Amino acid sequence: MPHAASPGSTARAHRHAPRRIPLGRALAIGAGILAVLVLIDVLAPTLFPKALPDRAQDGLTLSLSVLIEALPWVFVGVVLSIVVQVWLPSDAVQRWLPRSAWARRAVLSLLGMFVPVCECGNVPFARGLMMRGLAPAEALTFLIAAPIVNPIVILTTHAAFGWDGGILVARLVGGYVIANLIGWVYSRHRDPQALLTARFVETCEHVAHEPGSPTRRSLVQFLVELRAVMPALVIGSALAGAVQVLVPRDVLLAIGSNPVLSILAMVALAMTVAICSNVDAFFALSFASTFSSGAIIAFLLVGPLVDVKMLALLRTTFTARVLAGLVGIVVLSACAIGIGVNVFG
Repeated sequence: MPHAASPGSTARAHRHAPRRIPLGRALAIGAGILAVLVLIDVLAPTLFPKALPDRAQDGLTLSLSVLIEALPWVFVGVVLSIVVQVWLPSDAVQRWLPRSAWARRAVLSLLGMFVPVCECGNVPFARGLMMRGLAPAEALTFLIAAPIVNPIVILTTHAAFGWDGGILVARLVGGYVIANLIGWVYSRHRDPQALLTARFVETCEHVAHEPGSPTRRSLVQFLVELRAVMPALVIGSALAGAVQVLVPRDVLLAIGSNPVLSILAMVALAMTVAICSNVDAFFALSFASTFSSGAIIAFLLVGPLVDVKMLALLRTTFTARVLAGLVGIVVLSACAIGIGVNVFG
């Protein structure tokens, strides 16, 4: 992506960007979802050990815990984004990366080892990299790899599992392979600008022409990034809390002994609980006695990359079609790796 989007690229982004849902329609959808949940609560009360008001309180508590856990990393990511956008020379990022497309993505896959930020903070940081010239496919490669090759994640995964079952190695290698697969897939897109939302392209133009001293531009960009990611973070945290109290976990645990269904169950769990990748290994450890090693690995691969909170954050930058593709590639790849570990491990 160029440093400053041209008017033509902005127009293309507008053409490809999905329409926003009107407020009335959004309220109608929300009311419909609420009605379905109430019907489920009335017609199938045996699924849940608690009444709806109790679960609503639990959902609020879980949502706040996810939000509080993610907030510090988001602020760190925004600060790193400002450093890249405002304080680094305009050609610094390009100068440090190899010229070959494959080599660039391979290097970006390892960048997370030097930027120990949770996946929530990686999104604003990647936005800053794109404003400095990184292509969307290259930014996606970084975003998918960084939450797994992060040194804190490596240490916590080792602390939880050690070298048992090859879980640590499978997580690192699997994350690296999935990231580069996604980077290669989207690098072949005919119109890279079409991968981005119209609002993000407009933000690129705004940042490129922002007047004033570096300090003033830093403050302005800090507000711009917070306005972009904070609503998504709040929505994602709320969804994570709601899903956790509306999906009966006993159903997931009941199928933990099946080598294939256990993987699918842990994938579903990973997408809903939205735990920070820095500590998710200890959460997964509690399931190690019930679920197979392949299911644990699938959980550790899917969670940091495409849980509901991460998808909400990614939606600030990438179109819904891109997000659907990411979910498909990550889930299928994680399931394949998990089944391979169960069969050959």
